[in-house]
Amino acid sequence: MAFGLTKVELKEWKQQVMKGEIAFLTHFWLDERFPNARSVTKVGCSDIAALSRWGERYGLKKEWIHQRDDGFPHFDLLGDTQYDILLKEGLHDHISRFVKG
Repeated sequence: MAFGLTKVELKEWKQQVMKGEIAFLTHFWLDERFPNARSVTKVGCSDIAALSRWGERYGLKKEWIHQRDDGFPHFDLLGDTQYDILLKEGLHDHISRFVKG
């Protein structure tokens, strides 16, 4: 279950993804499969090759890209990987708001 983000934030993320930009969306998240995770960052881009190249920089594999029928391919980042990548990308507001807040 996702919560803690606005419709405007979701709309902006979707627009960036559709333009072929690397886009970040972090929100609170509860999933019984991941009991220690309280947030997730979705890193999306409609250009799968660009998203794959971006992921390679952080040791993420192309096969980990979540390709849904709705047309918003993305990586899901959790835990230490999420924190490390957000820090390296300079997304301190995502960290303070959702990860280490």
